[in-house]
Amino acid sequence: MTSDSPSPRHAVAALSTGVAAAIATGPALAQSAAAGAAAISGGGTPGAPLQDPTTKHPQPPFPRQEQPWPGLASKMDPRPDHGEQSYKGSGRLAGRKALLTGGDSGIGRAAAIAFAREGADVAINYLAAEESDAREVADLVRAAGRKCVLLPGDIREEAFCTRLVTEAARELGGLDILVNNAAYQKPQKLITEITTAQFDQTFKTNVYAPFWITKAAMAHLKPGAAIINTTSVNAYDPGESLLDYASTKAVNMNFTKCLAKQLAEKGIRVNGVAPGPVWTPLQPSGGQFPDDLPDFGGDTPMGRPGQPAELAGLFVLLASNEATFSTGQIFGAVGGRGGP
Repeated sequence: MTSDSPSPRHAVAALSTGVAAAIATGPALAQSAAAGAAAISGGGTPGAPLQDPTTKHPQPPFPRQEQPWPGLASKMDPRPDHGEQSYKGSGRLAGRKALLTGGDSGIGRAAAIAFAREGADVAINYLAAEESDAREVADLVRAAGRKCVLLPGDIREEAFCTRLVTEAARELGGLDILVNNAAYQKPQKLITEITTAQFDQTFKTNVYAPFWITKAAMAHLKPGAAIINTTSVNAYDPGESLLDYASTKAVNMNFTKCLAKQLAEKGIRVNGVAPGPVWTPLQPSGGQFPDDLPDFGGDTPMGRPGQPAELAGLFVLLASNEATFSTGQIFGAVGGRGGP
């Protein structure tokens, strides 16, 4: 140790003197200095205990189950975890205003709950058949002390998409966050089994709607706003029975990357989240072959499907000021196989 290097004893003494001086100067400064002292000494609030991710949530086999499209989370067995009991906010989105499609269940519901608990007001879009799930989300958002606007309607119609954005911005008093999450998926073993009606529904829901909604939102988004698109592991590793769906998810990925380049100079960030198999109503309501559902997610290295709650943190991060240098990126949550 050189002669001008302080000894540990001198360092502790200096730190104590700094804290004492801060107390004399004012309580706010004292609190800051004390926090610094705790950090240096290894103090602070202990973190949550470690959890084995392979056993954190239900593993297959699951009960055989089918629902009419579009399906309800409330009728799934086991019920998906959207973070209703687990997500704890810390004000990371205080005062923000978010519009989410597919916000009644699944990943959209998890994001809506997390946004509200982080301090954002939210508007969610869903289909009329999903009203009961949507009302559960509204109750959770309002229990967090935030505003929830329910905007049911079919995003396969351009006029509705435009109206959806207008109503969300009016009811929320603006728009800072847009989440294009709603999707349609129906597997077929061969291209010859995909009808034009199915192909049209898949592309209208997954490709046209995000285009229409984002285009309409541009009138409301200001520098600092964030757009988050839900793409899929199928954009990178397409399932052979999801030809039309996987194609739309690849479009979502490149839509995200291209739009990010267009909007960077406007201060608007655009990113995507690419889920792997996640336990949502999309799966039992036609998104999987019924015989495959009991083993859903079992072929991932994690040995199980993801739960919507496990993706909520990604959406919060991408919507927050913590990711201001991230744009045009796709963030995966795939359980260990495929993805970005």
